[in-house]
Amino acid sequence: MTDTFLDAVSAVAREAGALAMNHWRGDFEQWEKSPGNPVSEVDLAVDQLLKQRLAELDPEAGWLSEETADSAERLLLPRVWVVDPIDGTRDFVRGRRGWAISIALVEGGRPLLGVLDAPARGEHWSAATGAGALRNGELVRPSSITTLSGARVPADVVPRMDSDLVPVEKPNSIALRMAMVAAGEADLVATLRWGFEWDIAAAALIAQEAGATVTDARGNTLRYNSTRGDAFGVLAASPGIHAEAVSRLAERANSAFAR
Repeated sequence: MTDTFLDAVSAVAREAGALAMNHWRGDFEQWEKSPGNPVSEVDLAVDQLLKQRLAELDPEAGWLSEETADSAERLLLPRVWVVDPIDGTRDFVRGRRGWAISIALVEGGRPLLGVLDAPARGEHWSAATGAGALRNGELVRPSSITTLSGARVPADVVPRMDSDLVPVEKPNSIALRMAMVAAGEADLVATLRWGFEWDIAAAALIAQEAGATVTDARGNTLRYNSTRGDAFGVLAASPGIHAEAVSRLAERANSAFAR
């Protein structure tokens, strides 16, 4: 993956971010796809822009996006764009800053590159396999914490059984929460439910290239462009606490997985 290609994807992400920013805190149509799951006309406009621009960069790649009807055709193609036009729509429609454009290019089940554009936060994140992770052009690294107790977690509150963890700012975007781990601004992000690849693919590569450890909720390797386009949770952590986090969450993760 060349620097020139990554730069081109970053430029597309910035264009999409600018489009979203033109509407943020303005008037636009919004509705719920399901209870508690908002979407807006801006999500759809960004999706259309990304699909057009990214197809120009790699016409052979398939498409997996939150705002496009899925097609099994992507499973037969050499690469696939895995995209969330606006990750953190709930924050976007409420005029909060915790949302981002999320783009990953996946080949053989693994991301080749990942880009997040979070214009309301003044942040642009990028990574390519083997090339490290950048925020606004500067290399990022996770924290060097080695004990789970005292770890910082993006959360409004922490469960009573995890009262030794420290809540920090929680953007609605799971991708941005994972990026916080990449930059050492949080130590752990964990979800214990089925979720979609478009939420995590770009951020997972950014966190991994920074030096964090990223798995599914039970500590297994994440693979992308699956038949259903989903994964059982995500666990992104500073490398010194990942194994301890997997152990602590194992019973809860196994119970949730079995439901």
